[in-house]
Amino acid sequence: MTSQINRFVVNKSGGMYRFIEILIPLLVWATITMPVWMSVFHPAVASYLILSFLLYFFYKTMKTAYYSIISYRLMKVVERIRWLDEVQNIPTYTRIHHFMLIVNYKESAEKLAITLDHMAAQNYDKKHIHIVLGMEEREGEAAKERSTQITNKYKTTFGSVSTVYHELIPGEVIGKASNATYAAKFISQKAREMGINPKDIVVTVCDADSLLPPDYVPCVTYKFLKNPDSLYHFYAAPVLLYNNFWKLPLPVRVQTILSSVVRFAYVSQEDDLIQISTYSTNLWLLESIDYWDTDIIPEDWHIWMQAFFSLGAKVKTVPIYMPVIRDGVLSHTLWKTFKTRYEQEKRWAWGVTDIPYAIVRALHSPEIPFMVKFKRISHVVETHFLWPTSFFLLTISASIPPLVNPMFRRTVFGFLLPKLSSFILTLSSILLILSLYFDYKLRQKAKIKTELKNVPMLFIQWYLLPVISFLFSSLPSLEAHTRMLLGKKIEYKVTEKV
Repeated sequence: MTSQINRFVVNKSGGMYRFIEILIPLLVWATITMPVWMSVFHPAVASYLILSFLLYFFYKTMKTAYYSIISYRLMKVVERIRWLDEVQNIPTYTRIHHFMLIVNYKESAEKLAITLDHMAAQNYDKKHIHIVLGMEEREGEAAKERSTQITNKYKTTFGSVSTVYHELIPGEVIGKASNATYAAKFISQKAREMGINPKDIVVTVCDADSLLPPDYVPCVTYKFLKNPDSLYHFYAAPVLLYNNFWKLPLPVRVQTILSSVVRFAYVSQEDDLIQISTYSTNLWLLESIDYWDTDIIPEDWHIWMQAFFSLGAKVKTVPIYMPVIRDGVLSHTLWKTFKTRYEQEKRWAWGVTDIPYAIVRALHSPEIPFMVKFKRISHVVETHFLWPTSFFLLTISASIPPLVNPMFRRTVFGFLLPKLSSFILTLSSILLILSLYFDYKLRQKAKIKTELKNVPMLFIQWYLLPVISFLFSSLPSLEAHTRMLLGKKIEYKVTEKV
């Protein structure tokens, strides 16, 4: 159908766009190497910059700890609410239909069945829940066989079960965005056949392993109906990678803990919250922005920016304080698991390509207040800037100025810099104890038991954190930045989770 608001087409081959693509990774590389080249001429300036970053990192660590507490308290409050009762107190709630869009490629029918079982356990009228399996035509007969199994098993459980097979067309990129757009267009068509207003349809975008909590649908329905600006909203719960926790190799397990706790803390930072992975919005919003751009790979932050720059400052992400449980990366061999985890992180870090998109869109959206745009873009830039640089600035930068410039080593500042760095990092690491606590409580929430024999490893594993952070966070992120600098795209690779 014709979108209500014409899609804004970004000229990605234009000079301004390419300049920003080059500038961001250049700044990253300049920051990483700054302690070396600046210490030759201005070691004190380099040291002040390093110290400033360390203090900023300590602030970010404290902020994460603080918001972890806030998120946990709000989660406990939300647990006590009977969401179906709250929804049923709204007379118009029966008009809302939920379409659960499960984007999947080469996933097993067993894994999809577990996901659908959780949807069938929703405390909501299942006849108002519709399943759409977004599959890929290129998968062939295996996809059709899987669709038949799932449809036969669940066709009487939900209002409807449908499957669409996305066929890649010129200009599209393989990935979740192009698949989701194809499936969402099918939802638009089906909504009109059913006589349902797009403003009364909530679309929840899921991966094949997204396990929704039982009150997710009634909670989203309630928040959607109670807010007058709900048509401009996304809804996001913290995504915790705990489902296969004790099957994961230690390095991957550490990464899942860090990722899960940070995401949990992030959900209560409402001003900066942007949805990831599994989220909900309404069909009217998707139609208004012509669905997901089909030439990009990381789609979650990108679809938010599409909406924000098209529909204005009313667009926001509303937190849902109910964890969605997913799998961590796990392949058939240890080496393949590590390789897949690296590729997953690189794909996430490829979201750095959203920065030039956001800046170009901001220049063409004068109706949105400057400070609102600036704050949102700054958050995106900060996230992707810290991703590849933090490891280097935290671990080795403070020792470089005295090594590069021996004269500076004989100054008071040169003598104190490594000691100040060590002290700040020690203070920051103490807050890891709080992360351990929330990790434990969240795994309890996900019904992941911890045997007594595994308790020592939960503490010992943190000694490997610097190496793990470098190999599975900073390095893949740096590769993503460097690829953007050189104009080399990445290829979407499905994350294996056996």
